[in-house]
Amino acid sequence: MATPKSDIEIAQAATLRPIVDLAKDRLGIDAKHLVPYGHDKAKIRLDYINSLQSKPDGKLVLVTAISPTPAGEGKTTTTVGLGDALNRIGKKTLICLREPSLGPSFGVKGGAAGGGYAQIVPMEDINLHFTGDFHAIGVANNLLAALADNHMYWGNSLDIDERRISWRRVVDMNDRALRAIVNSLGGVANGFPRQDGFDITVASEVMAIFCLARDIDDLKRRLGNIVVGYTRNKEPVRARDLNGQGAMAALLKDAIQPNLVQTLENNPAFVHGGPFANIAHGCNSVLATTTALKLADYVVTEAGFGADLGAEKFFDIKCRKAGLAPSAVVIVATLRALKMHGGVAKDDLKNENVAAVEAGFANLERHIQNVAKFGVPAVVSVNRFIADTDAEMKKLIELCEAMGVKCVEANHWADGGAGAEGVAKAVVEIVESGKANFKPLYPDEMKLEEKIRTVAREIYRADDISVPSAISKQLAELDATEAGKFPICMAKTQYSFSTDATAKGAPTGFDIPVREVRLSAGAEFVVVITGEIMTMPGLPRVPSADKIDVDSSGKISGLF
Repeated sequence: MATPKSDIEIAQAATLRPIVDLAKDRLGIDAKHLVPYGHDKAKIRLDYINSLQSKPDGKLVLVTAISPTPAGEGKTTTTVGLGDALNRIGKKTLICLREPSLGPSFGVKGGAAGGGYAQIVPMEDINLHFTGDFHAIGVANNLLAALADNHMYWGNSLDIDERRISWRRVVDMNDRALRAIVNSLGGVANGFPRQDGFDITVASEVMAIFCLARDIDDLKRRLGNIVVGYTRNKEPVRARDLNGQGAMAALLKDAIQPNLVQTLENNPAFVHGGPFANIAHGCNSVLATTTALKLADYVVTEAGFGADLGAEKFFDIKCRKAGLAPSAVVIVATLRALKMHGGVAKDDLKNENVAAVEAGFANLERHIQNVAKFGVPAVVSVNRFIADTDAEMKKLIELCEAMGVKCVEANHWADGGAGAEGVAKAVVEIVESGKANFKPLYPDEMKLEEKIRTVAREIYRADDISVPSAISKQLAELDATEAGKFPICMAKTQYSFSTDATAKGAPTGFDIPVREVRLSAGAEFVVVITGEIMTMPGLPRVPSADKIDVDSSGKISGLF
């Protein structure tokens, strides 16, 4: 048999342990506390999770990255490799990841199960339907939309203004044709025609609520607080006004239980929830993370895209709301990506260019500085590619050391956990130093517009924000309510600190234009949409779906 080369071939060649045995041997969880989905994945029952509350917490480690480039960084792969490495050096470790969206899986970015010999498995299931969580989230979201339209059809006793319905339907696929639609056509029997649109499921407030809820009661409370639209007197209409929260929670009762899978090295991993970090808050579920902290000495989790997006939201939203205090941060970089940030074209990345590494370091430098603003010490993990040279690596190590940050080469893609032991030891050193003193970037009491300005100036390094008067008025109105104390969730391109996706490195001299503000009353944050960011992506010219196939035996090919 040929040596497997692609991610899916490596995953399909793996030997998986029965999930009930893995749960018992590695985490001490009896089979009666699991809800198995076949032999290789299972959900953890909520009653068992509740029984863990008196146990002490382990240490939380966040994996983030530089601003992404077409050259690749490998954040999820590093999360998996680091988890395997920590287990190899004797630290009982659990990995917490997000579930992949079908949009990227069939689009351009790919899945979220790691790569090479640092993967979670079963890879095909995780990247496709998995345990059905996203289906449940989408149906719960769309049930609420149907209830709102149905209420208006049957007399509209709440006096909902059909022009001010803000609740959109969702689907877990990139589909630009659904961004703006007109619904309810076809006559009186089909309701009141109005302009509408779809978001991708991972950008929905139900997904955010799902990932921030602590239990079923908290889930129902948050779902009930969702603002569906407004009356003709501009009063908010909430999901609880439509009696929707109970049925929505019923659809989510199984999904809210964290999913247990394993790495290629048969180490346990939770994979649960999946909001994007460029248009949502980009972290796996609070329930999975807090459960993992009760079961392991170390918990390694990731936040989407670069530290300006995923890490900022992990700190300012997830940690703030869940009372989490991370002990260390790993910032993932590659020499290839740094050279792209330094101005090198993708086709020329194989050539040694120490000067470009130094120029591109400006992007990594800014991310290191930003993470430090939250009081959490960092280590830089560099995924090594075959064309990388010793001179380039030496320069990067020097630049990091000048900032007082350790830079460690990692080869977990090729060597699994053994290739990340250096990073694991650096992380343990940071954690055991006790240097972490986590704090959010801004206080709850700060006005919403000032929260936006603070993130724009402190994290993106913008000169200022550009806010139309109508949006300033909307923010001021929100400040007068409980929403004034909510954190903000910035929706911005992932490819640059600015809103110009082509501006690599560490751009300066720009403003952040605020295009729209959306209240997520159930998730308890305010979404700030900037630049040209879309909450419903489109597929690329040549989508990944072109290469995906399945044979007569059910074996999938082409999935990365």
